[in-house]
Amino acid sequence: MNPKERVRIALSFEEPDRVPVSADYVPEIGKKLHQRVGPEEIDVGVVMGNDMVITTHGFAGSYYLKEEPEYYDEWGCKWKYFRNPSGSYTEVIERPLEDEKKLDSYKIPDPYNNRRYEPSRQIIEKYGKDYWIVGAIPCTIFEVSWGLRGLDKFMMDMLSNKDFAHTLMDKVMEFPLVAGKKLIELGVDMLWTGDDVGMQTGMMISLALWREYFKPRYAKLYSEFKKLNPSIKIAYHSCGNCEAILDEMHEIGLDVINPIQPGAMNPAHIKKRYGKKLVLWGTMDEQKILPFGTPEEVKAEVKRLIKNCAPGGGFILTPAHNIQADTSMENILAFYEAAKEYGQYPMRL
Repeated sequence: MNPKERVRIALSFEEPDRVPVSADYVPEIGKKLHQRVGPEEIDVGVVMGNDMVITTHGFAGSYYLKEEPEYYDEWGCKWKYFRNPSGSYTEVIERPLEDEKKLDSYKIPDPYNNRRYEPSRQIIEKYGKDYWIVGAIPCTIFEVSWGLRGLDKFMMDMLSNKDFAHTLMDKVMEFPLVAGKKLIELGVDMLWTGDDVGMQTGMMISLALWREYFKPRYAKLYSEFKKLNPSIKIAYHSCGNCEAILDEMHEIGLDVINPIQPGAMNPAHIKKRYGKKLVLWGTMDEQKILPFGTPEEVKAEVKRLIKNCAPGGGFILTPAHNIQADTSMENILAFYEAAKEYGQYPMRL
């Protein structure tokens, strides 16, 4: 069974030969892995054992976009690298819509330019026969809006400057709507949308605000995507605890929830409640166990997650965030080894 078929069966809530697995990496980890497996032209995740290949478009591509200390992205944001003992991260330091008067003249990057999708076409041509191809357009609406405006200002806009907030969201929403359709036409198997709306303890905005601003826009996106290809699978990413919106996300067409951050949501509980409605894609702790545990602890956690979440299919084992720079190579290898060792169907755990 090849990876594409393995993921397809799992997403149909059936049991393939083994649990599908995937992982993303911050640049420092990606470079270390390339030193082990080969040059940059190789998809390092494929070599490591990923069953999925991801091609990313939109605002999410601005993270780590350039190796310069500071740089501008195509959205007009200025980014800066901030160093820490184990690596670095990027953060926006200048935003094009800090002054709300600039909204009328602001233009999003052109999503109709077919040249931007050429890398995706090449990925599909190279890997699409054997691997599950994910067209990623996360930072879909909310994170782009506050990325352009500033989180504090945009949160206030949603309460006291509603016309501005709706107009900005409608403007930025054009990019994922067009890009998602382009990726479907190219032949991706799944679209990955997402906006962080959760904190460790619950939602960062009220359900009333979520229903006013986000639910109708995601409903439109998902409807348009499935109108173009009824068999397309749609995933949604939110860090933190977003359980409060999962029933309604499923109602508007969601198929897959990512990443089920275990420090904020209990994967076993989510599996029990949504096991035949939403596929779980994630669950592996990237806050404590992967970076700070031993290889034996990593393997034990993988075994536990598979036991709790894998029966009946509907599960893709993945770290709950990009594998961070403070994660040892031994723990990364332990994650992949354990996934194959314990993930065989039928379960014998």
